[in-house]
Amino acid sequence: MGDRSRRLIVECLAERPRAVGELANELPISRPAVSQHLKVLKQAGLVDERPSGARRIYRLNPAGVAALRDQLDTFWNRALASYQEAAERPDVQDGPAQSGTESS
Repeated sequence: MGDRSRRLIVECLAERPRAVGELANELPISRPAVSQHLKVLKQAGLVDERPSGARRIYRLNPAGVAALRDQLDTFWNRALASYQEAAERPDVQDGPAQSGTESS
């Protein structure tokens, strides 16, 4: 999902299942590039394919997308917990604490 083209493909497939040619017509990348990205998404479990005549129709794999979301939720929750912990930590002053009296 770190690749912009893969995110665009996922966005298109979230609307409805499509063949490689349909995706290539809608995206600013070549048909072979779409096929390579679909291969990676399929290996990651995010995309399924089914034959339809001489072509293959790709769709999002609901289980794979749910697993990705769970993983992202975990990262997000950890980041928020760390932020909250840092925000609630008392300020640490640089150097020794001031006693309220100054020496000249």
